[in-house]
Amino acid sequence: MQHRFLLHFRPILSQWSSIQTMSSLQNLEQAVKAEIEAKNYVKIPELVDSLESCQNSSNPFSFFSSFPQNLQVQIIDEMLQSFMPVRPRSKPKLAYSFLLSYTLQSSHPLPLSLAVLQRTIRSGCIPVPQTHVLLSSVWLDRRCQSHSVSNILCEMHSIGYDPDCGTCNYLLSSLCAVDQLAEAVKVLKGMGGAGCIPDFTSYGIVIGALCRVRKTIEAEDLVKTMVVKYGLTPGQGTLVKLFAALRANREIWKAAEMIEFLEKEGHSVGFESYELVIEGCLEKREYVLAGKVAVRMTERGFIPYIKVRQKIIEGLASIGEWEIACSVRQSFAALKS
Repeated sequence: MQHRFLLHFRPILSQWSSIQTMSSLQNLEQAVKAEIEAKNYVKIPELVDSLESCQNSSNPFSFFSSFPQNLQVQIIDEMLQSFMPVRPRSKPKLAYSFLLSYTLQSSHPLPLSLAVLQRTIRSGCIPVPQTHVLLSSVWLDRRCQSHSVSNILCEMHSIGYDPDCGTCNYLLSSLCAVDQLAEAVKVLKGMGGAGCIPDFTSYGIVIGALCRVRKTIEAEDLVKTMVVKYGLTPGQGTLVKLFAALRANREIWKAAEMIEFLEKEGHSVGFESYELVIEGCLEKREYVLAGKVAVRMTERGFIPYIKVRQKIIEGLASIGEWEIACSVRQSFAALKS
């Protein structure tokens, strides 16, 4: 009987719960609005946190859409500035999230959403995953209007913000996440024009994405640019991705040349990268090249795995390169192998 009673009243209970939620959302929006009118912005994070259990239902800042654009910019800027001294810095996390969601879906998303993104990242908060899609869409729409990368980024100056690597790197990772690699490369190359010099993370994001789809020509070009033009040191993780992609493409001579280039420029190559190149050489039966790379590897204090060493010696012997085989063996012996 009790079960039947609950079944009968479940639609009514559900409707009542929905009405209560709607009422609480309206009350919250009014409370947020009141604090904004009073310029008491520091209370907003606590108010917004009360919406956490139903955050997908509504955005408490949606009423901004009825404000003129210049007023929206002014208020949101004042909010962002007021959040800066709040401790812990992550306390306005949900408020940042809602602000970012609102600005990205507003009628004039840029450059305001980039300012919100910058403050979100600097507070140590990570935007929700769907931000990648929204930001990429907004960016590409703006680029379709024939605006250059540097011009769009420089628009941040008009609202009192400067483009930085944290903001641009998130934009790069967003574009790469939706497979807009060509645009990511353009952003990387256009950052400097906005006074934002890319760092090794900027290059690492794009090079890693290019390597994932085996676009090794573009990836190699970016590695050389970051090393020669900006004097940056590629991360070992980035180099492993590059050498793995070159091996997968069977571009093993290019891989050996890249090792030579990096070391000539004073950048070290790690054990894993060397091992990938040598294994690629063995797969293509390039035993002489494998021997030369192995010798270079030992000169850096690394020694290949025992099975790889055996394959190099056996491979050289099989093609009659006894002299090179002996030289390689001596280099192994020098490291007490």
